[in-house]
Amino acid sequence: MFDNKMVVALGERDGISGPAIAACVEAAGGKVVLTATECFV
Repeated sequence: MFDNKMVVALGERDGISGPAIAACVEAAGGKVVLTATECFV
């Protein structure tokens, strides 16, 4: 699904974190170019 795709992983502090999203994308064959976890209040 993510083969040869570049992804920006933006997570939320109270939800799913950026590194968790990045791990899933990498497992699916994607390349993570930026990972961040922010607080959207």
